[in-house]
Amino acid sequence: MGLAACNTEQSALHPAGSDAVDLANLFWFMTIGGALVWCILMGAAIYAVVGKKRPRSERFADRFVFVGGVVFPTTGLAALLILGLALLPDWAEGDVPDLRVHVVAEQFWWRLDYEDADGMAIASANEVHLPVGATVEFVLTSTDVIHSFWIPTLGGKMDAIPGRSNVLRLRPEKAGVYRGVCAEFCGSSHALMAFPVVVHEPDDFAAWLAAQGQPATAAGAEAFLAAGCGACHVVRGISDAGSVGPDLTHFAGRRTIGAGTLPLTAANLADWLVAPAHIKPGVRMPSFATLPDDERQAIVDFLLELK
Repeated sequence: MGLAACNTEQSALHPAGSDAVDLANLFWFMTIGGALVWCILMGAAIYAVVGKKRPRSERFADRFVFVGGVVFPTTGLAALLILGLALLPDWAEGDVPDLRVHVVAEQFWWRLDYEDADGMAIASANEVHLPVGATVEFVLTSTDVIHSFWIPTLGGKMDAIPGRSNVLRLRPEKAGVYRGVCAEFCGSSHALMAFPVVVHEPDDFAAWLAAQGQPATAAGAEAFLAAGCGACHVVRGISDAGSVGPDLTHFAGRRTIGAGTLPLTAANLADWLVAPAHIKPGVRMPSFATLPDDERQAIVDFLLELK
Protein backbone atom coordinates (compact mmCIF):
# COMPACT_ATOMS: atom_id res chain seq x y z
CA MET A 1 0.00 0.00 0.00
CA GLY A 2 2.91 2.33 0.64
CA LEU A 3 3.76 2.28 -3.06
CA ALA A 4 0.24 3.19 -4.24
CA ALA A 5 1.41 6.69 -5.22
CA CYS A 6 3.91 5.12 -7.65
CA ASN A 7 1.05 3.95 -9.89
CA THR A 8 1.71 5.50 -13.29
CA GLU A 9 -1.94 6.61 -13.56
CA GLN A 10 -1.37 9.09 -10.73
CA SER A 11 2.38 9.57 -10.51
CA ALA A 12 4.06 12.92 -11.04
CA LEU A 13 7.27 10.95 -11.68
CA HIS A 14 5.75 9.36 -14.82
CA PRO A 15 4.88 12.55 -16.73
CA ALA A 16 2.54 12.46 -19.71
CA GLY A 17 2.36 16.22 -20.26
CA SER A 18 4.83 19.00 -20.96
CA ASP A 19 4.20 20.75 -17.61
CA ALA A 20 4.58 17.50 -15.71
CA VAL A 21 7.95 16.89 -17.41
CA ASP A 22 9.21 20.25 -16.13
CA LEU A 23 7.98 19.52 -12.61
CA ALA A 24 9.54 16.05 -12.60
CA ASN A 25 12.88 17.51 -13.74
CA LEU A 26 12.71 20.09 -10.93
CA PHE A 27 11.97 17.33 -8.44
CA TRP A 28 14.99 15.28 -9.51
CA PHE A 29 17.22 18.38 -9.48
CA MET A 30 16.15 19.21 -5.93
CA THR A 31 16.46 15.59 -4.79
CA ILE A 32 19.98 15.22 -6.17
CA GLY A 33 20.95 18.66 -4.86
CA GLY A 34 19.56 17.84 -1.42
CA ALA A 35 21.51 14.56 -1.36
CA LEU A 36 24.73 16.41 -2.26
CA VAL A 37 24.17 19.01 0.46
CA TRP A 38 23.54 16.23 2.98
CA CYS A 39 26.76 14.45 1.94
CA ILE A 40 28.77 17.67 2.26
CA LEU A 41 27.36 18.45 5.71
CA MET A 42 27.86 14.89 6.95
CA GLY A 43 31.40 14.90 5.57
CA ALA A 44 32.20 18.17 7.34
CA ALA A 45 30.70 16.88 10.60
CA ILE A 46 32.67 13.63 10.43
CA TYR A 47 35.88 15.51 9.63
CA ALA A 48 35.29 17.83 12.57
CA VAL A 49 34.88 14.87 14.93
CA VAL A 50 37.53 12.43 13.76
CA GLY A 51 39.89 14.68 11.78
CA LYS A 52 43.26 15.86 12.95
CA LYS A 53 43.08 18.13 15.98
CA ARG A 54 45.66 20.61 14.88
CA PRO A 55 44.51 24.22 15.39
CA ARG A 56 43.17 26.26 12.49
CA SER A 57 43.95 29.87 11.80
CA GLU A 58 41.40 32.62 12.18
CA ARG A 59 41.73 33.32 8.47
CA PHE A 60 40.75 29.71 7.64
CA ALA A 61 37.73 29.96 9.95
CA ASP A 62 36.59 33.21 8.30
CA ARG A 63 36.87 31.69 4.83
CA PHE A 64 35.05 28.53 5.91
CA VAL A 65 32.14 30.54 7.36
CA PHE A 66 32.00 32.83 4.31
CA VAL A 67 32.00 29.98 1.77
CA GLY A 68 29.79 27.61 3.75
CA GLY A 69 27.41 30.18 5.19
CA VAL A 70 27.18 32.78 2.41
CA VAL A 71 28.46 31.67 -1.01
CA PHE A 72 27.13 28.11 -1.00
CA PRO A 73 23.52 28.80 0.16
CA THR A 74 23.25 31.96 -1.94
CA THR A 75 24.36 30.11 -5.07
CA GLY A 76 22.04 27.17 -4.36
CA LEU A 77 18.99 29.34 -3.66
CA ALA A 78 19.69 31.47 -6.74
CA ALA A 79 19.77 28.33 -8.91
CA LEU A 80 16.45 27.14 -7.46
CA LEU A 81 14.92 30.60 -8.01
CA ILE A 82 15.99 30.64 -11.66
CA LEU A 83 14.60 27.15 -12.25
CA GLY A 84 11.37 28.00 -10.46
CA LEU A 85 10.85 31.21 -12.45
CA ALA A 86 11.48 29.31 -15.68
CA LEU A 87 8.50 27.08 -14.83
CA LEU A 88 6.06 29.99 -14.57
CA PRO A 89 3.45 29.84 -17.34
CA ASP A 90 4.28 31.90 -20.41
CA TRP A 91 0.83 32.76 -21.71
CA ALA A 92 1.08 35.51 -24.26
CA GLU A 93 -1.77 38.00 -24.17
CA GLY A 94 -4.42 36.91 -26.62
CA ASP A 95 -3.02 33.36 -26.80
CA VAL A 96 -6.09 31.19 -27.44
CA PRO A 97 -6.07 27.61 -26.12
CA ASP A 98 -7.00 24.68 -28.34
CA LEU A 99 -9.69 23.59 -25.89
CA ARG A 100 -11.40 25.25 -22.95
CA VAL A 101 -13.05 23.21 -20.18
CA HIS A 102 -15.09 24.85 -17.42
CA VAL A 103 -14.80 22.92 -14.15
CA VAL A 104 -17.10 23.51 -11.18
CA ALA A 105 -16.08 21.61 -8.05
CA GLU A 106 -18.79 20.52 -5.63
CA GLN A 107 -18.85 18.29 -2.57
CA PHE A 108 -17.84 15.71 -3.74
CA TRP A 109 -17.85 15.64 -7.54
CA TRP A 110 -16.90 17.65 -10.64
CA ARG A 111 -19.22 19.45 -13.06
CA LEU A 112 -17.63 19.84 -16.52
CA ASP A 113 -18.54 21.93 -19.58
CA TYR A 114 -16.50 21.58 -22.79
CA GLU A 115 -16.55 24.45 -25.27
CA ASP A 116 -16.96 23.21 -28.81
CA ALA A 117 -15.72 25.00 -31.93
CA ASP A 118 -18.82 27.24 -31.93
CA GLY A 119 -18.37 28.22 -28.28
CA MET A 120 -21.32 26.10 -27.13
CA ALA A 121 -21.00 24.27 -23.80
CA ILE A 122 -21.27 20.48 -23.78
CA ALA A 123 -22.06 19.23 -20.29
CA SER A 124 -20.46 16.22 -18.64
CA ALA A 125 -19.30 15.21 -15.17
CA ASN A 126 -16.62 13.36 -13.21
CA GLU A 127 -14.51 12.26 -16.18
CA VAL A 128 -12.08 14.44 -18.16
CA HIS A 129 -11.35 13.77 -21.83
CA LEU A 130 -8.52 15.58 -23.62
CA PRO A 131 -6.77 15.46 -27.02
CA VAL A 132 -3.06 14.70 -27.35
CA GLY A 133 -0.87 17.70 -28.17
CA ALA A 134 -3.54 20.33 -27.45
CA THR A 135 -3.18 23.26 -25.07
CA VAL A 136 -6.14 22.83 -22.72
CA GLU A 137 -7.38 25.67 -20.52
CA PHE A 138 -9.31 24.68 -17.39
CA VAL A 139 -11.44 27.46 -15.89
CA LEU A 140 -11.93 26.45 -12.26
CA THR A 141 -14.42 27.52 -9.62
CA SER A 142 -16.41 25.99 -6.76
CA THR A 143 -19.93 26.19 -5.38
CA ASP A 144 -19.21 25.42 -1.73
CA VAL A 145 -15.68 25.12 -0.24
CA ILE A 146 -12.15 25.34 -1.62
CA HIS A 147 -11.16 22.33 -3.73
CA SER A 148 -8.01 21.74 -5.76
CA PHE A 149 -7.89 20.30 -9.28
CA TRP A 150 -4.83 18.12 -9.91
CA ILE A 151 -3.82 15.66 -12.64
CA PRO A 152 -0.33 14.62 -11.45
CA THR A 153 0.75 13.02 -14.73
CA LEU A 154 -0.09 16.16 -16.72
CA GLY A 155 1.05 19.06 -14.54
CA GLY A 156 0.57 21.11 -11.41
CA LYS A 157 -2.52 21.76 -9.33
CA MET A 158 -4.83 24.76 -9.06
CA ASP A 159 -7.40 25.69 -6.40
CA ALA A 160 -11.09 25.96 -7.21
CA ILE A 161 -12.43 28.77 -5.00
CA PRO A 162 -16.07 29.85 -4.49
CA GLY A 163 -16.84 33.13 -6.22
CA ARG A 164 -13.59 33.18 -8.19
CA SER A 165 -12.36 31.72 -11.49
CA ASN A 166 -8.80 30.40 -11.67
CA VAL A 167 -7.17 29.29 -14.91
CA LEU A 168 -4.90 26.28 -15.38
CA ARG A 169 -3.35 25.29 -18.69
CA LEU A 170 -2.02 21.82 -19.44
CA ARG A 171 -0.69 20.11 -22.55
CA PRO A 172 -1.01 16.29 -22.61
CA GLU A 173 1.63 14.56 -24.72
CA LYS A 174 0.81 10.85 -24.34
CA ALA A 175 -2.48 9.08 -24.98
CA GLY A 176 -3.71 6.95 -22.10
CA VAL A 177 -5.92 6.81 -19.03
CA TYR A 178 -4.74 8.72 -15.96
CA ARG A 179 -6.20 9.78 -12.63
CA GLY A 180 -7.02 13.21 -11.30
CA VAL A 181 -7.84 14.09 -7.71
CA CYS A 182 -8.97 16.86 -5.40
CA ALA A 183 -5.79 17.99 -3.64
CA GLU A 184 -7.39 20.26 -1.02
CA PHE A 185 -9.21 18.76 1.96
CA CYS A 186 -12.87 19.54 1.38
CA GLY A 187 -14.87 17.34 3.72
CA SER A 188 -15.70 13.79 4.71
CA SER A 189 -15.40 12.31 1.20
CA HIS A 190 -12.40 14.34 0.07
CA ALA A 191 -10.45 11.12 -0.62
CA LEU A 192 -13.31 9.90 -2.83
CA MET A 193 -13.37 12.99 -5.07
CA ALA A 194 -11.30 11.69 -7.97
CA PHE A 195 -11.84 11.52 -11.72
CA PRO A 196 -10.49 9.45 -14.63
CA VAL A 197 -8.59 11.41 -17.28
CA VAL A 198 -8.69 9.96 -20.80
CA VAL A 199 -6.22 11.42 -23.30
CA HIS A 200 -7.25 10.60 -26.89
CA GLU A 201 -5.67 10.97 -30.26
CA PRO A 202 -7.11 14.16 -31.83
CA ASP A 203 -9.55 12.41 -34.20
CA ASP A 204 -10.84 10.15 -31.44
CA PHE A 205 -11.37 13.13 -29.15
CA ALA A 206 -13.29 15.00 -31.85
CA ALA A 207 -15.58 11.98 -32.30
CA TRP A 208 -16.06 11.68 -28.53
CA LEU A 209 -16.92 15.36 -28.14
CA ALA A 210 -19.39 15.24 -31.03
CA ALA A 211 -21.10 12.23 -29.44
CA GLN A 212 -21.30 14.02 -26.08
CA GLY A 213 -23.20 16.85 -27.70
CA GLN A 214 -26.00 14.52 -28.78
CA PRO A 215 -29.08 13.82 -26.64
CA ALA A 216 -29.62 10.46 -24.98
CA THR A 217 -31.20 7.73 -27.08
CA ALA A 218 -31.87 5.06 -24.43
CA ALA A 219 -35.37 3.68 -23.93
CA GLY A 220 -36.96 2.65 -20.66
CA ALA A 221 -36.78 5.94 -18.75
CA GLU A 222 -40.13 5.44 -17.00
CA ALA A 223 -38.68 4.11 -13.73
CA PHE A 224 -35.98 6.82 -13.73
CA LEU A 225 -38.58 9.57 -14.09
CA ALA A 226 -41.11 7.97 -11.72
CA ALA A 227 -38.49 7.81 -8.94
CA GLY A 228 -37.86 11.54 -9.29
CA CYS A 229 -34.28 11.17 -10.55
CA GLY A 230 -34.94 13.79 -13.21
CA ALA A 231 -35.40 16.44 -10.50
CA CYS A 232 -31.65 16.34 -9.84
CA HIS A 233 -30.05 14.89 -12.97
CA VAL A 234 -30.15 16.02 -16.58
CA VAL A 235 -30.48 13.40 -19.28
CA ARG A 236 -30.71 15.49 -22.44
CA GLY A 237 -33.71 14.60 -24.54
CA ILE A 238 -35.40 12.82 -21.61
CA SER A 239 -35.09 15.01 -18.51
CA ASP A 240 -33.78 18.54 -18.86
CA ALA A 241 -34.90 20.15 -15.60
CA GLY A 242 -32.45 18.77 -13.04
CA SER A 243 -29.33 20.70 -12.14
CA VAL A 244 -28.44 19.55 -8.61
CA GLY A 245 -26.46 16.42 -9.49
CA PRO A 246 -24.17 15.35 -12.33
CA ASP A 247 -25.34 15.33 -15.94
CA LEU A 248 -26.12 11.68 -16.81
CA THR A 249 -26.76 12.02 -20.55
CA HIS A 250 -23.90 9.69 -21.49
CA PHE A 251 -23.41 8.10 -18.08
CA ALA A 252 -22.79 4.56 -19.36
CA GLY A 253 -19.76 5.74 -21.33
CA ARG A 254 -17.93 6.65 -18.12
CA ARG A 255 -15.56 4.45 -16.16
CA THR A 256 -16.64 5.12 -12.59
CA ILE A 257 -19.54 5.91 -10.29
CA GLY A 258 -19.49 8.78 -7.79
CA ALA A 259 -16.42 10.65 -9.06
CA GLY A 260 -13.99 7.75 -9.11
CA THR A 261 -15.48 5.99 -6.08
CA LEU A 262 -16.44 2.68 -7.74
CA PRO A 263 -15.90 1.07 -11.15
CA LEU A 264 -19.04 1.36 -13.27
CA THR A 265 -20.71 -2.06 -13.15
CA ALA A 266 -24.33 -3.11 -12.80
CA ALA A 267 -23.71 -4.52 -9.31
CA ASN A 268 -21.92 -1.39 -8.08
CA LEU A 269 -24.61 0.85 -9.54
CA ALA A 270 -27.32 -1.14 -7.76
CA ASP A 271 -25.41 -0.85 -4.47
CA TRP A 272 -24.98 2.89 -5.04
CA LEU A 273 -28.73 3.38 -5.45
CA VAL A 274 -29.39 1.50 -2.21
CA ALA A 275 -26.81 3.20 0.04
CA PRO A 276 -24.93 6.11 -1.56
CA ALA A 277 -24.09 7.76 1.78
CA HIS A 278 -22.67 4.50 3.11
CA ILE A 279 -20.38 4.17 0.08
CA LYS A 280 -19.49 7.88 -0.02
CA PRO A 281 -20.07 9.76 3.26
CA GLY A 282 -21.47 13.24 2.86
CA VAL A 283 -22.93 12.64 -0.59
CA ARG A 284 -26.21 14.51 -1.10
CA MET A 285 -27.91 11.83 -3.16
CA PRO A 286 -30.83 10.15 -1.33
CA SER A 287 -31.12 6.40 -0.90
CA PHE A 288 -33.53 4.43 -3.09
CA ALA A 289 -33.52 1.37 -0.83
CA THR A 290 -37.31 1.59 -0.38
CA LEU A 291 -37.99 1.14 -4.08
CA PRO A 292 -39.15 -2.32 -5.15
CA ASP A 293 -36.25 -4.36 -6.53
CA ASP A 294 -37.71 -4.50 -10.02
CA GLU A 295 -38.07 -0.70 -10.21
CA ARG A 296 -34.54 -0.16 -8.93
CA GLN A 297 -33.24 -2.69 -11.46
CA ALA A 298 -35.12 -0.86 -14.20
CA ILE A 299 -33.26 2.35 -13.26
CA VAL A 300 -29.94 0.48 -13.38
CA ASP A 301 -30.78 -0.96 -16.79
CA PHE A 302 -31.76 2.47 -18.10
CA LEU A 303 -28.58 4.17 -16.83
CA LEU A 304 -26.40 1.47 -18.39
CA GLU A 305 -27.96 2.24 -21.77
CA LEU A 306 -26.94 5.91 -21.64
CA LYS A 307 -23.88 5.71 -23.91
